[in-house]
Amino acid sequence: MDPAELERIAAEIANQILAGAGQGEVRVTPVAASPAKGQEGLNHSDDVCPGCVQRCAQMCHSKAKRIVDAGADRISASEQLTKVDPAIAALIDHTILKPEATREEIRKVCAEARQYGFASVCVNPYWVPLVAAELKGTPVKVCTVVGFPLGATSTAAKVCETDMAVRVGAQEIDMVINVGALKGGDHDAVKRDIQSVAEASHKGGAILKVILETALLSDEEKVAACTLSKLAGADFVKTSTGFSKSGATAQDIALMRRVVGPEMGVKASGGIRTLDDLKTMAAAGASRIGASASVKIVEATAR
Repeated sequence: MDPAELERIAAEIANQILAGAGQGEVRVTPVAASPAKGQEGLNHSDDVCPGCVQRCAQMCHSKAKRIVDAGADRISASEQLTKVDPAIAALIDHTILKPEATREEIRKVCAEARQYGFASVCVNPYWVPLVAAELKGTPVKVCTVVGFPLGATSTAAKVCETDMAVRVGAQEIDMVINVGALKGGDHDAVKRDIQSVAEASHKGGAILKVILETALLSDEEKVAACTLSKLAGADFVKTSTGFSKSGATAQDIALMRRVVGPEMGVKASGGIRTLDDLKTMAAAGASRIGASASVKIVEATAR
């Protein structure tokens, strides 16, 4: 049976289901049907949704609801309708760091990461064992935060956090620098802080991203923080926690990339909510993006 015949049969079945839902005679145009010029990929099932331009029930809330109301437990969505750009998804750390996050919300974020192929799921340390279990057997990494969000805890506490997180499944550590020490000019303390966490991370097979909290720093301090991170053996520098005055800017990303060069990663985080935001940061030099609006961003690539 060829694809056109399969599409015709699928359309007839959909028609029968929709009609059984009390909608009378309903026309559902198969995807394989030849569209009118200039209307490729559109379905004008005005009997169902006046003015509708969606292609089928897989993309239309109204049609999907009627099919479910008629008795369907699930509706299949074809790859043609739901495919997103995997290169964009692979840049994103799918992030949920709000303190009120629940177990159900964490599991939902993990399911989204598996579905779209995000680089990692980034959570607070308490949730690392759950995320590790949810992502087991997938390429999605488990990411957590250390010294978060202020960075003002002791180095010993940060190392302990790191050791514990790695032991229960963390593969990426995002640590906050001691902002006050940096601004006070105590560069040796900042370097030791980063180096200690880097050693603990690498010992456990994890990588380290260093959060600078750029909104609190001058350009000179940003340069110093990047330089110290590189000297201390970190793998990435990262703009923000998302809990300070503002988040990532293209200017900061470009500056950070110039300082660390191509050898290190640069992560843009904080305030990245759209595909255009992501593209702006990537163009400036970001190799990883931290976002909670990840699904919205990647689904925009399918339009």
